[in-house]
Amino acid sequence: MATFAVLVALWFVVTSAGIVTAGRFPSPRDFWLALVQISIHGYAGGQLFTHALHSLLLVVAGFLVAVLTGVPLGLWMGWSRRAEAAINPAFLIIRPIPPLAWIPLAILWLGLGDAAKIMVIWFAAFVPSVINTFSGVRTIDRPTIEAARMLGTPSGRFVAEILIPAASPMIFTGLRLSLQAAWTTLVAAELVGALVGLGFVLNMAQQDIYPGMILVGMLAVGVLGFLTTRLLGELERRALAWNAAAGSGR
Repeated sequence: MATFAVLVALWFVVTSAGIVTAGRFPSPRDFWLALVQISIHGYAGGQLFTHALHSLLLVVAGFLVAVLTGVPLGLWMGWSRRAEAAINPAFLIIRPIPPLAWIPLAILWLGLGDAAKIMVIWFAAFVPSVINTFSGVRTIDRPTIEAARMLGTPSGRFVAEILIPAASPMIFTGLRLSLQAAWTTLVAAELVGALVGLGFVLNMAQQDIYPGMILVGMLAVGVLGFLTTRLLGELERRALAWNAAAGSGR
């Protein structure tokens, strides 16, 4: 909090003294006027709440699809050497491709609607979830896995009671990275064919040379990213505490 107060004070001093002109970086007054405008009167076809909600839904959708596809794939590759041998070569080719490079294909396949944006966000979030889940499974002691196999533990029970709990710290690390990647990709995904959203606000503000509105859009993305990360952190805390309690009870 102290750091935030210092930055705000420095912002006042720098803009008031004219060290940085309003055309390059908005003053606190410019920022406030832009915030009032988009919150009450609207900007780029909607109010701040409308833009923020739309962007939030895109990120959540892309993130959830990444979790539902990336985590199972990482578990499978980490558990099965055959699956790793079959899938990993293709994954290693796809992995270095930047998420933004998928935008042309996403538009070609899915058009200019939200589905294309979700696809781009999904890919950005998909890679970290696979890598960290895979790494989490590989950190499990091999004797534990071999013992479960020798005891004839059913596959479903093995995955639910051994594989996922043991790999969950690394899985959640991957989910945090995936969520961050989803937010960093959102703005670029919304630059193409968007009619609403924080990325669209930033694009319009740049065209209008409106630094105050640009800062409003940037801070809105930052605040939403912070809140969703805190929510995921709380989910992680509860899940890991539950896993630890379950493990101590066995």
